[in-house]
Amino acid sequence: MTFAHRELFWLLLLVPVTLVLASWFWQRRLRATRHWVAPGLWERLRFHYRPRRLAASIGLLTLAVAGTGFALTQPRWGESQELVERKGVDIVFVVDSSLSMSARDVKPSRLYVAKAIVRSLVRSLPGNRVAMVQAEGEGVVMSPLTVDSAVMDLLLDTTVAGSLPRPGTGLAHGLDLALGLFPPESEKHRVVVLLSDGEDHEGGVEERIERLRDAGVVVHALGVGTHRGGPMPVPGSRANELKRDRGGNVIVTRLEEAPLRQLAERTGGLYVHVADAGENLADLVAAIGGMETRSFEGTVLATQEDRFQWPLSAAAVGLVLFLALAPIASPKGTRA
Repeated sequence: MTFAHRELFWLLLLVPVTLVLASWFWQRRLRATRHWVAPGLWERLRFHYRPRRLAASIGLLTLAVAGTGFALTQPRWGESQELVERKGVDIVFVVDSSLSMSARDVKPSRLYVAKAIVRSLVRSLPGNRVAMVQAEGEGVVMSPLTVDSAVMDLLLDTTVAGSLPRPGTGLAHGLDLALGLFPPESEKHRVVVLLSDGEDHEGGVEERIERLRDAGVVVHALGVGTHRGGPMPVPGSRANELKRDRGGNVIVTRLEEAPLRQLAERTGGLYVHVADAGENLADLVAAIGGMETRSFEGTVLATQEDRFQWPLSAAAVGLVLFLALAPIASPKGTRA
């Protein structure tokens, strides 16, 4: 036997208190009654108490208090088993971390906004399995599909622009890795959320579109940045040095929406332009949340049954009988 609220055991101290107070009350009442009734009249009226009924009355009141206090501790015994299934969709976030994502045409930077959006989406879509791929000149799987969404926070904290060994932007590599993370047994319930500024130096996205469509993957593309663009800070520069071309001119990176929009539209997804970490993504959340779900995790939980009903029922019965029982006999000639 276990108790959900052991801290309420102090309520059982009210049981002896109730017993003592009830006994004292009836003794005091009987003494007071004898004082105002003449001794000769007392016997003629037979106005006296019944000891057994009085003891039973006090016992029933004590039972009501004890049952109520014990029920509040919520006792549990007896085991029951329940199968808990988790249903949802598989979502792979592909985060472009190329150097162009360090541009600050959106504040504080494109990559910061992209990471904030991923965190927001994970919170808004609980119950699904999530994974993450970091994409630059090559792609790296940061996390396979997992129901532990807290992992995403840790991984996003370590994602830095231009941190992978191979520089550049190759979105196709990231999409390939994302596709490989989905389980082979189902061609539904698959979502890729791509966050990028659309710059792609290596190409190959067109070919991946057909592959993604054949695999039943819906791609939602989020374009991070502005059309006017902005310069790129040089990684590791302490003086906010900007990246320049061979002629010494500052390189300006701009949002390229066309490839992202095409990728989303041809796979049945949505394209969303993101210029702020607080962007309203209600349509995207609704689109993913409205997809057909599947069961991908089942757990048998063994729990103890709540049994507070038994002491509570005993308390209710004790209280009803206490109210119905008259411990004092009626005067002669009347009914009890």
